[in-house]
Amino acid sequence: MAADNAIIIGLIAANFVPKYRKQIILWGVAGALVFKIIFAIFATYLFEFYFIKILGGLLLIWIVNDLRKDLVEMKNKVKTPTKKSKAPSYIHSVYKVLFADITISFDNVIGVVGAAKGYFGFMIFGLVLSVVLTGALATYMANYIQKHIWIAYVGLILILVVGLQLIIGGLVDLEILKINEEFIKYF
Repeated sequence: MAADNAIIIGLIAANFVPKYRKQIILWGVAGALVFKIIFAIFATYLFEFYFIKILGGLLLIWIVNDLRKDLVEMKNKVKTPTKKSKAPSYIHSVYKVLFADITISFDNVIGVVGAAKGYFGFMIFGLVLSVVLTGALATYMANYIQKHIWIAYVGLILILVVGLQLIIGGLVDLEILKINEEFIKYF
């Protein structure tokens, strides 16, 4: 479940030199920890508002589109190094990482809190493990994306799927949409 956080943080951090890449990953991991703790505290209350899932899914789709634009710019910069392309700003990228953390941390917390089944210790362990995995995977993804840009597009597709799952799940929870019982576990 930490993979979606790591993919977004890695995609954003891949545009920067290693010094700034590490700082963006650090901001992303810290943001993931803070937002996961906040969402875990309020998880039972937030479960009552199904529109939050829909909003989270829409925000993820917006983030995917924004990251897709960054990838196109990064690809163009590699193809034509003499052409001046607008590099993403560090502050804008930190904001983007924190915004993505808010959106994605919610679904991570839902999974962790659900799996813990009321055991506080298991919930804390799951949240800490999720944050540690996010940091490790984000560092790896940022370095890997620099060499293999195709993996970034695979990551964007995975994040798009998560966003669509949140939207469809929220619509099902609100009873606006009905899906076959066999597929309900995916939403």
